[in-house]
Amino acid sequence: MKKTHIHLVRHGEVHNPRKILYGRLPRFGLSANGRRQARETGRFLGDRKIQAVFSSPLLRARQTANEILSFQQRPTLHISNHLNEVHTYFEGVPSDQVDRKRGDIYTGAGEDYEQPVDIFLRVEKFLRRMRRQFEGEEVAAVTHGDVVTFTALWALGWELAPHNKARLKAAGYPVGYPAHASVTTLVFRSTAYEERPEIAYSQPWR
Repeated sequence: MKKTHIHLVRHGEVHNPRKILYGRLPRFGLSANGRRQARETGRFLGDRKIQAVFSSPLLRARQTANEILSFQQRPTLHISNHLNEVHTYFEGVPSDQVDRKRGDIYTGAGEDYEQPVDIFLRVEKFLRRMRRQFEGEEVAAVTHGDVVTFTALWALGWELAPHNKARLKAAGYPVGYPAHASVTTLVFRSTAYEERPEIAYSQPWR
């Protein structure tokens, strides 16, 4: 059976002069540097036979996806809510407050907000669909940092817990977190529900 490649792309750097955790807030698009990053990632993926490009509905993800599409012969962008940013009560909070919590926006959150398992369960639905619809082919999916992180932790067989986010450095993520416009590639060898994919990390831009 041919391998199925799902390339999870974190969006490029965001124009965020107020330095807040923007979450699902509207109108947070890419900075000039973010567009450059996304373009380099698009060029990197241009060497792959991408059959479809999917994106979170948020502006920064769609802009990143459009840069990727500019290097592909298939001009259609598909939007998936399964790739959306984390739903958190920290939305709009200054980023330094989140930094002091080491990125843990989950512990103590109310039941109205997502936990790591909730994030992965929606991503899992997306992965299952991709594995059925594009078996043996390659797709790109533009999403967000924590979405990539918890999917990677699952692939590695590690607990989906906030404290495990820091373990990604041991898995080949140089700064311990998916860089902007980085690519986390999941490689599946079958359509078996229980299969954990191989995982590879790339940062095309410098």
